[in-house]
Order: sequence, then C-alpha cells, then structure tokens
Amino acid sequence: MFDVIIAGCGPVGAMLAAELRLHDVRVLVLEKDTEPVSFVRIVGLHMRSLESLAMRGLLDRVRERGRQRPAAGFFAAISKPVPEGLDSAYAYLLGISQPVLVDVLEQHAVAVGAQVRRGCTVTGLVQDDDGVTVELAGGERLRAGYLVGCDGARSTVRKLLGVGFPGEPSRNDTLMGEMEVDAPAEVIAAAVAAHRRLDVRPFGGGRYRVVVPVEGVGDRGRPPTIDDFRRALSALVGTDFGVRSPRWLSRFGDATRLVDRYRVGRVLLAGDAAHIHPPIGGQGLNLGVQDAFNLGWKLAGQVRGWAPAGLLDTYQVERHPVAARVLDDTRAQTALWSEGAGAAALRRLVSELMDFNEVNRHLIERVAGLGIRYDFGAGPDLVGRRLGDVDGVYGLLHRGRGAVLDRTGRLGVGGWADRVDYLGDVTSALGAPAVLMRPDGYVAWAGADQHGLDGALSRWFGA
Repeated sequence: MFDVIIAGCGPVGAMLAAELRLHDVRVLVLEKDTEPVSFVRIVGLHMRSLESLAMRGLLDRVRERGRQRPAAGFFAAISKPVPEGLDSAYAYLLGISQPVLVDVLEQHAVAVGAQVRRGCTVTGLVQDDDGVTVELAGGERLRAGYLVGCDGARSTVRKLLGVGFPGEPSRNDTLMGEMEVDAPAEVIAAAVAAHRRLDVRPFGGGRYRVVVPVEGVGDRGRPPTIDDFRRALSALVGTDFGVRSPRWLSRFGDATRLVDRYRVGRVLLAGDAAHIHPPIGGQGLNLGVQDAFNLGWKLAGQVRGWAPAGLLDTYQVERHPVAARVLDDTRAQTALWSEGAGAAALRRLVSELMDFNEVNRHLIERVAGLGIRYDFGAGPDLVGRRLGDVDGVYGLLHRGRGAVLDRTGRLGVGGWADRVDYLGDVTSALGAPAVLMRPDGYVAWAGADQHGLDGALSRWFGA
C-alpha cells in the first residue's frame, strides 16, 4: 500500500511527488502515456515559480536548460519595458521546453524516492474511511491513503469524483504545431504584425512553430492535420505560407473553468485537473506548480500524523481564490485581444496606463504570482505573503521544512525542530523582528515574542 497515488506525471504531478518524498511519504505516480511526449512545447516559468524552484535547489538545473527573457510583455502581450523595482531576485521569464521541464522534475522525484509507472490509465476509484482503491485499465487495483488527480484538463479523476467544473466552454480553437514553412521571412513578419493571435517563429533546423486561431470548435477526438493549418492560415492572412512536413500538431480551446472543490474526502485535484483557461499570459503551468507547492507539505503532514486539524482543508481555502483571480485575469487579457473597435480602444487605454511604472509593475507581478496574500487572519501586512530570498533563506528550504528567521536572537523552535529550522543570524530587513516561513515560502507569523511564535507553530505544524 502507498501513502499517496498521483495520477499524471506532468510538471504538477512530478513536483508534487518530489514534495511528498521530502517528508518520506510513500508515493506512486501513474502516467497513462508509455513514453514522455516527444513534441516540443515551450512554456514560461514566471518569477514565483522560479522562486519555488530555488527553494528546493532545482533552479540551476532548470535554468541551464532554458532561456531567460526580460520580465516584460506578460500582460495581454502589451509591449512595455521591464518595470523598475520588481520584487524578486529572479526578475525574468524562463522559457523552457515542457518535455525538458517534466524530465528534470521527474528525475528529481525519482531521485528522492518516488515511483513512476507509465502506461497506467486510471479507470475507477473507490474511497472509504481508511484510503482509496484505484482501478487501472486491465483490472489491476492499487491501494493508497490518498489520491491526487494531476491528470490534466480532461481529468479522469475529476470526472470519477463528479466534482462540478463550472465556467465558460470553448468558443474558438487554436491550432499549434511544428513544421516547415516556405514563405519568405518578411512575408511572415508582416502577417504576424497584423494579427495578434498569429504566431509563426523559427524553431531551429529550418522548422517553425505555428500558432493560428480558428473560428469555432473542432472535433476534439480528431487530431488536426496539416490541411487544417493551411485552411486556417489562408482564411486569416490569405496565404498558407507553404506549411508542410509537420513534426507534431495539436489544438486547444479557450474554455475557462474552475472546480467547485479541490478535495473530496481522500481525493484531491491539482493543476489543470482543477482549473483551465486560455494560455494568454502563460499562467496555467505556473498556477499548477504553485498548487503542488501548497499541497505537498500539508498532505505530507496529514500522512505523517503531525498535521493540525484542518491543515489539509487550507489547500482549498487558499488555492481556489488564487485560481479564480487568474481566470479573471485571463478573461480580461482575452478581452484586450479581441477584434473590434471597442477592444482596440480598451487596449490603447490599458497601454497608456502601463506607461506609469507602478501600473506596469503591478500587472507584471500579478501575472508572475508575486502579489498573492493568503488570509491568515489579523496581523502585520507581511503575514500571508511570500518572502523573498532574504539572507539566502531559500537555501534553508531545500528539505521542504518550515523556517524561523530571527533577528532578535531570543526565539527558538523547541519541540518543532523536527519540522522547522531556525536561522538566528539574519542581517537583512524582514519588516519584522522575526518571521515564521511555511515550507512554501509564505510568512505564517511575524513578531518578537515566543508565545506568539509557539501559537503559530502549533497552528501550522501541529503539537
């Protein structure tokens, strides 16, 4: 029997598995694909995700396989300079191939002890007071204390749970693929400049990544063909650019949905299994990775027996509002990308507002996940917010434990030393005499007295 079974070995599932293994939780990851995907889809890691990777000592490993670009142009692809005063030591976007990212995270999860089984499709689940029985295609049954669905937008786990997935259905498709293109570079550049939703860019080796919008919704059960791309390009710009010899082709919609619940008993949802939205702003992957960071240590505490009552429920309480805000952000950005005089006027207005540095910075940090504040109740403004890499504290979080940063030198972690580390030689300004950081890098308490710290330690790390 496993402590936790994770359905899906994408970035979210692999990251969650590694987070659980930092606390010696027995983890099995089930992936329906027999081999890692071969197509190259470039994703962008925003500042908060880069900070999270730094907290686990993974950033250098990921960064050397990606490409950095300035922290600008995230919001509705409105071109503005990098704003001054970005609140992060990792103030850039890291573009990386999604299969490469998955490979790095999966290798990390396996290295710390997670088991990964490919070619395993979840077809059923039954939960009781003691655990969850997971049925696979072929009839095999596996048993675990908890099941987490990280199995994407069409999540089988979510459907088996019967959880509501309200929102807006897809109205239009977008085709994306990698192929050869015969058209001259200047013809391609002119067409891309005239159509915001069209993207045709060199990918190396004489190949191009092509992204083209399509009116209406196609048959999701049928993969797109190169003829579909030719028709879509011709309808949009009057030429198909001579596209040919595709390496891979895919389609995605613009549905926007958020589950009613992230948890039903011993079954939880994370990543695209819990929320989907158009890819504008590049927030989907980052939102899912942050789900894993929020959930991992809480579920581990539940499995290991030290979690205080209600800790696992804070996963839903904290992450559902964050996802709702991201969905609203993507709705707003989609409206700014729409055709028509009204949308064009709105885009010009927002562009003018972003000439103010504070507005530009606010929108960039909002997309990058830096502005989140969880509601931990009354307390200083610092409480509930992320803490930057003060005095190299991220290096102290590699083991996925909590941390007390103490400028007073008078406090301690006492009986929580098996779950929380102590750093007493803090030299940088914290905004408080001392703080308690959760394993996901958010400040759970700020103050100067041991009694207050002990109460916060009990609240987040148990007896």
